[in-house]
Amino acid sequence: VQLQASGGGLVQAGGSLRLSCACPKRTCTNNAMGWFRRTPGKEREFVARISRSGDSTAYADTVKGRFTISRDNAKNTVYLQMNTLKPEDTAVYYCAVARGVYSSDSVTSYQYWGQGTLVTVSS
Repeated sequence: VQLQASGGGLVQAGGSLRLSCACPKRTCTNNAMGWFRRTPGKEREFVARISRSGDSTAYADTVKGRFTISRDNAKNTVYLQMNTLKPEDTAVYYCAVARGVYSSDSVTSYQYWGQGTLVTVSS
């Protein structure tokens, strides 16, 4: 399954970006999805997740109140709206398809991963 993440770029602190993740197969609409990020020298960390229907979402404490995950199953796409960005949000962001209709914060809950999109926040 090929996931295509897009929307990354360079933004000043306090700015906003919206990431998109398109999935060409029904697998995405049948499963929960999530966003993770990785910075050099660190493990991939959980950012946000959303259930298959969109009725349940969860966020890392570091992004709660600033980021919003959503999905459009008709378009097989999941989004991550990122507001009030901080330099510490700089990372490569990955979208992922979970193994079930709900997921957890653990990378082991996910079966397919996108190639990542770089977000750079300047101070």
